[in-house]
Amino acid sequence: GPVCKDPGVPVALPIDPFIPDICARVCGSRALVITAAPGAGKTTRVPPALAVDGPVIVLQPRRVAARSLAARVADEQGWTIGAEVGWHVRFERRFGPATAVLFATEGILTARLQQDPLLSDFRTIILDEFHERSIHADLGLALALQGADVLRPDLRILVMSATLDGARVAGLLGGAPVITSEGRVHPVRVQYLGPGASRPLEGNVVAAIGSALADTDGDVLVFLPGAGEIRRVAARLEDQRFPEDIRIAQLHGSLPPADQDRALDPAPGGARKVVLATSIAQTSLTIEGVRVVIDAGLSRVPRFSPRSGMTRLETVRVSRASADQRAGRAGRVAPGVCYRLWSEGEHASLLPHDTPEILEADLVPLALTLAAAGVTDAAHLAWLDPPPSAPYEGARALLHSLDALDGDGRITARGREMSRLAVHPRLAHMLIDGAESGAGSLAADIAALLGERDILQWKDGPPPADLRLRLDQLRGERREFTAVDVAALARVRAEAGEIRRAMNVRASDVDIDEAGGILALAYPDRIARRRPGAAPRYLLSHGTGATLDRGDALAREEYLVIAETDGARPEARILIAAPISREAIERRLAAAIVRDDVVAWDSASGAVVARRRRRLGAILLDDGELRDADSERIRAAVIEGLRGEGLGGFPWSDAARRLRERVAFLRLRDAAWPDLSDAELARTLHEWLGPRLDGVRRRSDIARLDLASALLSLVPWELRGRLDALAPTHVVVPTGSRIPVDYADPRAPALAVRLQELFGLADTPSVAEGTVPLTLHLLSPAGRPVQVTRDLAGFWKSSYFEVRKDLRGRYPKHAWPENPLEAEPTRRARRRGE
Repeated sequence: GPVCKDPGVPVALPIDPFIPDICARVCGSRALVITAAPGAGKTTRVPPALAVDGPVIVLQPRRVAARSLAARVADEQGWTIGAEVGWHVRFERRFGPATAVLFATEGILTARLQQDPLLSDFRTIILDEFHERSIHADLGLALALQGADVLRPDLRILVMSATLDGARVAGLLGGAPVITSEGRVHPVRVQYLGPGASRPLEGNVVAAIGSALADTDGDVLVFLPGAGEIRRVAARLEDQRFPEDIRIAQLHGSLPPADQDRALDPAPGGARKVVLATSIAQTSLTIEGVRVVIDAGLSRVPRFSPRSGMTRLETVRVSRASADQRAGRAGRVAPGVCYRLWSEGEHASLLPHDTPEILEADLVPLALTLAAAGVTDAAHLAWLDPPPSAPYEGARALLHSLDALDGDGRITARGREMSRLAVHPRLAHMLIDGAESGAGSLAADIAALLGERDILQWKDGPPPADLRLRLDQLRGERREFTAVDVAALARVRAEAGEIRRAMNVRASDVDIDEAGGILALAYPDRIARRRPGAAPRYLLSHGTGATLDRGDALAREEYLVIAETDGARPEARILIAAPISREAIERRLAAAIVRDDVVAWDSASGAVVARRRRRLGAILLDDGELRDADSERIRAAVIEGLRGEGLGGFPWSDAARRLRERVAFLRLRDAAWPDLSDAELARTLHEWLGPRLDGVRRRSDIARLDLASALLSLVPWELRGRLDALAPTHVVVPTGSRIPVDYADPRAPALAVRLQELFGLADTPSVAEGTVPLTLHLLSPAGRPVQVTRDLAGFWKSSYFEVRKDLRGRYPKHAWPENPLEAEPTRRARRRGE
């Protein structure tokens, strides 16, 4: 083999499962990164005599690739599947104690690491097609690196990819050597067809297939986003009058393994094959005879929404790297051609690489796997792209609500049991609780249905949303109006059986009307209650909205458990759900129902409202009057309500108002007096008003309180005795009348008094122990103001005589003496006896 003295020098090597052994012998390295030209495949048969230095596990992103590659190696080496070479995918395995090379899907590695952190069965880990950046591949590599650093210094790690940035991965692996295999890729001519303006996707694809069959040789590989598009294109092709030697094959993940294998097999002699495939055929698989690729430029990927807590499939444009991968499939065996159903200008706008799944995926399974591995902080691991912190913490919060994590974020016994089941943690929680309640078989059916593509098929729009229809099909109770994906149904039945075996439960005919209650164990945050109105609109317990088609049979149900929506905003369309009774909610989700006794001030009515409410998240279950509300809560609600409204419209009594004005006058001259402003009184309501609020529930009740006494409690005891002396409420005038002092203006307290009552008084009345003269509002006998002064002596000497002239004319029956200082003060028009 070639000698690699400088790891940075590209070296031509075959892409083969024995590469780790070759590279270890050549470079002596523990970790390696191998890159290849896009579309490059196996180019050299490795001699069977070459021994593998310890068992190897080769990780593949897809099940069909794992099975296909195992078969290829067995054929080349003369080995037997299940003996020297094998494969292991979810619920399927063919390997034994003597297996030297095991092909497995990426999730298998994380499951093995949970059971055996030493990964003692293997000497070498190969992560193939790493550029796809599945969350399982990123997680598997992070855990493998941790194990290699701590427990297995002899473990070899090899990352292989055709389009990945090898230097970046090498850095993650501690500066591992990078080996480049150029392979033997034939030239591929790329032709941009552009989108057909007036035709849907299927029409453009069928037209491109017709052109390719007329203008080229070899088999045709067509990339479409999903199984639905594949079926529709296949149906259109059946209507075309192609020669009899044209064979149409479908290739996608939902097909049975035998059908997938037939799509990969060479066409019979002289025949041409058209393979309609999803991105499953983009990497790893070699379809013999393909010389033409037709790329629709679309891919269907899962997208997780933290807002709704749901993952949905979304059709997106491929990246340039994926487009190059797809084009390379046309140059495996001979020069080829790739037809792209977009323009060259559009190609330049494509993203350079696919977004790593870990940045957009549901992180709940990852968080549980890390917890099972003893990792409480994801930052402790080495990641090419670490999981985003906010979604990761949200995932841990959900696991805590499912009793999988304790308060410290460590895995619980329930969480450990959940991690051993090969399903989403939500479904694992449902399976365990369902089994404990005697509904384990029904829970297994539901978990299998939700883990697979929908088994119901509908020509005009989505099928009915009722999960029970699908359970009927699963149990063989066919209904005439339903159409079923037979292959998907078979897979679901097989998976349900595997789950029952894993859960150690027997198949039983549990009433499918219990489906909603069982489903709620997995999705307690997706209980939905119908909103008022004619339209079937629902509020989910996590706060978002969803809607059903008006004609759906579930549209009249009060409560639903929603398993899947289309993720649209502002209201998602419900795709799969089950009805749930109020009794089942109370029974299954009792721990999640919160009783909320609401005691609050209602500004509109000016009163305390006391209600007893029970909620399931955002859903209000009950709302009734709270008759035994705690008096302290009522008191607090009144205080908060009054404080919120402010004291501008407070029903102050005259005594309370005057007290506030007197204290404000004194505070202006001495800060020792308390602040009785609106703002300060609102802040201290609990001090001066709170103790007097027993029995008060309405704003009108406040007027019955002795507010002046309440305010006086804020005046320090040592100052109360001086209050009347410094700011008297009344002043006695020469007639003996007690005239109230007006302190509304604290800078100028005033006294409104009839002028005649002050005859004989030389000095201006004052307050604050004679330091502040009052502003006198001198009144006529009718109580109308005739003069304002703070200098009574000066008034008598000057202004009085002008005022006297006017008053004598208007009030001739009253005495208006020339010398007011010698006159007798009076309240009446004439003295008695005159």
